[in-house]
Amino acid sequence: MNSSIIRYILGQVLKIEALLMLLPCLVALIYREYSGFSFLITLGICGLLGIAMTYKKPESYVFYLKEGCIATSLSWISLSIFGCLPFIFSGEIPSFTDALFETISGFTTTGASILSDVESLSFCILFWRSFTHWIGGMGVLVFLLAIIPLTGGSHINLMRAESPGPSVGKFVPKVRYTARILYIIYIGITILEFLLLILGKMPVFDAITTSFGTVGTGGFGIKNDSLASYSPYIQWVVTIFMILSGVNFNAYYLLLFRCWKNAFNMEEVKYYLIIIAVATMIIFTSICNSISGIADAFRHAAFQVASIITTTGFATMDFNLWSSSTKTILVLLMFIGACAGSTGGGIKVSRFVVAVKTIMKELTSYIHPKSILKIKIDGKPVDREIIRSINVYFITFTILFSASVFLVALEGKDLTTNFTAVAATINNIGPGLELVGPTQNFSGFSPFSKYVLMFDMLAGRLELFPLLILFHPVIWKDWIAQRKMRKKDR
Repeated sequence: MNSSIIRYILGQVLKIEALLMLLPCLVALIYREYSGFSFLITLGICGLLGIAMTYKKPESYVFYLKEGCIATSLSWISLSIFGCLPFIFSGEIPSFTDALFETISGFTTTGASILSDVESLSFCILFWRSFTHWIGGMGVLVFLLAIIPLTGGSHINLMRAESPGPSVGKFVPKVRYTARILYIIYIGITILEFLLLILGKMPVFDAITTSFGTVGTGGFGIKNDSLASYSPYIQWVVTIFMILSGVNFNAYYLLLFRCWKNAFNMEEVKYYLIIIAVATMIIFTSICNSISGIADAFRHAAFQVASIITTTGFATMDFNLWSSSTKTILVLLMFIGACAGSTGGGIKVSRFVVAVKTIMKELTSYIHPKSILKIKIDGKPVDREIIRSINVYFITFTILFSASVFLVALEGKDLTTNFTAVAATINNIGPGLELVGPTQNFSGFSPFSKYVLMFDMLAGRLELFPLLILFHPVIWKDWIAQRKMRKKDR
């Protein structure tokens, strides 16, 4: 195992985090807030550690998927630990567990919070809280690949370990250019939403933080009522951009280079939009009698469906008060999630499409045993290895989800709260139902349950295996053996 490249990547991540903390420092300067000193202190710590870890160059720049997964997992853990320090140093979230929960929730774009009064936070802390969504939405290592030349090695392994979805490909021959294209699209969508929110007379600070939360599909609001107090125009803008952020970014690449036919024929995107349309109409018909005004009922239905399926987690009203059938649809959408290759979480639409086609193929083989059928997506056969990995993902997800629900249930809360709390964290949604509904928060859980949910947030964002690989005995045996070899060489 190439531990030197892992150490080097971790150091680069810490240096990037130090640079990113300059923005909340600037916000603190604008609003003349003393909380900005907490970012300066953390910035110094991250910068010094990062410089120390990258001072010695790696022995080899070659790394494989194993190193990619380990580097990715440790990067996200380190990013979260150091990212929570400003909350603690400023005294606005004095508990380490709570501060870490809030930070992991931010970076993983979950949006689950332990805060009951977010409006009491300083502007710089609110900015950092929302900015973590934007950083985590596309991925910090994708950003690393975009700006730092890591010569040699299979850099696609870093992208595969961090990017959400069953598979990751390169738009262009070099991964670095692929990362740059992704961030150009990402920044472009963010700026466009910001401008449209400004046109709706939204305050600049609100527009910036809301754009971070929307495009990053995070959902941290800066108001206690999330987005309920904003105008219908602003809510519609956010609805549209939540849906756009849940689309596979391959579609935007194809549109950018005028491959119109391929972009509009992407099967996953079609099913994604159909699911949104059907769910919106069902919920609309269910709530239109309880909400005054058909237009308002449709807006709330569309907003909430977009918020849940894209795993953003914003809210315009308390959907915990809706009917059981309506809440059931929202819970199902939590698991479906957005498209692969988007900033959204969940299991992903593409996996469900492949799973359904696999079931249909199996049923057909019972009727026609001698038939030779192939599962196709976008007219192309799906490799058997991809089908196998999707099946393994479903099994692993089920086991991890069941174990998490059991561990959280030891605390004694009701089943709906426990089930949806785990569903909301492992799928990176944010709000659940009952005690973790849109008007509630996660502060009522014990520290043990919070750490279980934090693990779920990280596992869900990293597609399970990059985080789980840290617990494989072989990894630790390789590391110990490598350490022993180095001591002998000395």
